[in-house]
Amino acid sequence: MLGDANQLEMILLNLAVNARDAMPNGGQIVIATQEKVLRNDDGNRLKPGTYICLTVQDTGEGMDEATLQRAMEPFFTTKGPGKGTGLGLSMVHGVAEQSGGWFTLRSREGEGTTAELWLPAAEKQGPAVARSEQANEARVDRVPLVVLAVDDDGLVLTNTVAMLDDLGHTGIAASSGKEALEILRQRDSVDLVITDYAMPQMTGLQLADAIKREWPELPVIIATGFAEMESEAQSILPKLAKPFTEADLLKELERIVPRGRDGGRVLKFRSGASSTI
Repeated sequence: MLGDANQLEMILLNLAVNARDAMPNGGQIVIATQEKVLRNDDGNRLKPGTYICLTVQDTGEGMDEATLQRAMEPFFTTKGPGKGTGLGLSMVHGVAEQSGGWFTLRSREGEGTTAELWLPAAEKQGPAVARSEQANEARVDRVPLVVLAVDDDGLVLTNTVAMLDDLGHTGIAASSGKEALEILRQRDSVDLVITDYAMPQMTGLQLADAIKREWPELPVIIATGFAEMESEAQSILPKLAKPFTEADLLKELERIVPRGRDGGRVLKFRSGASSTI
């Protein structure tokens, strides 16, 4: 199928965790793939062609119609505090659309849920290799960054680190502001921090303030889907709107780490020293 391996891994993880959480008393999760050919007269929203359908089915609690209609909205979740932000399914939906595919849910209360991800099938190995080579060539002039990602939602954090790794950078995960500060004090160099805004105990803004006091040259990006960020923080700190795609992340990284006049890039490290590559 056509798709990024890291993103597909994260999608499967998201869907499997949702299925598990929907079965507090136990149950069965079935993961399957099937090749399907769609034609013009099938009445499907997808273009005609060959697709791989990835299905994750559970025997859990299921959803009523009202919940099902909102399930893929960003930040909508039926889980309790600390159990997730509701970004998982919206990210899956976004990846499917970007890849020319489709994501759908079928569910009935008390009868479980079936999640289907449709992605275009690769016609043959040759073009896929060519695409991979083109992606590698596009990264030749990209300076590998060490990026600390901070988020109290484990799935979102894992997704962010996977996207960073896929872009050729080194992603380091921290699940809280306190853990992030400990990591920064232990490592010789971190080029950038991406932190969630709404976190318990220490918010993203509080973490950014702490970082500024100890490492004033270290850039911090606030990742948030909330509109109530203080106006001062909005004007000073770079902001990455959740849910963000790999393309959104790349664009923000390119903006924060600009090219130097000689074609290289100027990086500012924790020590405050500058290096042109």
